[in-house]
Amino acid sequence: MSEVARGRRRGVGWTPVGYGLHVLSADPEVALVDRLSAWQLALPEGAVFTSLTAAALRGWWLPATPAPLVQIAVGERDSHPQRRGLRVFRLQDRPDRELVYGLPVAAAAETLLAAATELAVLDLVPLADSALRSGACTLDEVRAMAATRRRGAPALRRVLLQLDARSESPWESIMRVLHRAAGIEVEPQYVIRDDGGRFVARADLWLVGTRRIHEYDGEVHRDAATHRRDLSRDRRLTDTGWQRHGYTATEVLHGAGPILASVDALLGRTWDPERLARWRLLVAESSYGRQNR
Repeated sequence: MSEVARGRRRGVGWTPVGYGLHVLSADPEVALVDRLSAWQLALPEGAVFTSLTAAALRGWWLPATPAPLVQIAVGERDSHPQRRGLRVFRLQDRPDRELVYGLPVAAAAETLLAAATELAVLDLVPLADSALRSGACTLDEVRAMAATRRRGAPALRRVLLQLDARSESPWESIMRVLHRAAGIEVEPQYVIRDDGGRFVARADLWLVGTRRIHEYDGEVHRDAATHRRDLSRDRRLTDTGWQRHGYTATEVLHGAGPILASVDALLGRTWDPERLARWRLLVAESSYGRQNR
């Protein structure tokens, strides 16, 4: 009996993952490593996965709508594979490579530069934050890549001052961009202590100069155990004179007006509609904008 026939009897079949490429799998949602392993058979020597493909393989924080194509980089003199579902970045020299799950990927800073050719600020900042947080590259390495005259470098330079390896989630990164776009100074992962120096809480974002913190409230906060811990934490913050404001993704992206107005009142600032306009433009340009989605 052939392997294909044996596979079908077990409920396993050949699942297409690209033009002329198949993986023997019972799951139509083939794992990324298996898909890229199949793609590697069709790639020239020296090719590496890059941009959002490499970022996904590394487990970085991806945009709301990751690229549907497999993205690779090759040297300028290497053969140019032409296949449906494949996007090729041609570089002057063969790209430096690293192995992730046994697959060749572009170096982390090179991966960010390639992604910068495709992404808006609100997508690129969380991606780069996660790269820095994971230790895959340093800020100096990203800065050196942004200083080049290559495609993507201007976009990378635009976000350099926004990046922070302390970020613990993509939505924390997005909230940080919101505040800084509105001229609000924040410090991520701020440790709050009481008057006796005892630990109270570690906050997503501290509004510098105030006793208020802003945090992202995702679905993880909805289970009973987490909710109990959150309530205990909130009481500790209240007892030490701190305010905690939590926000959902929808509020951050599409309801930022009240957030900024509340901060203006806290800081004694006059409302400036340009601050909100700057944020709305960043959202519209990103994968979270209605047009791009």
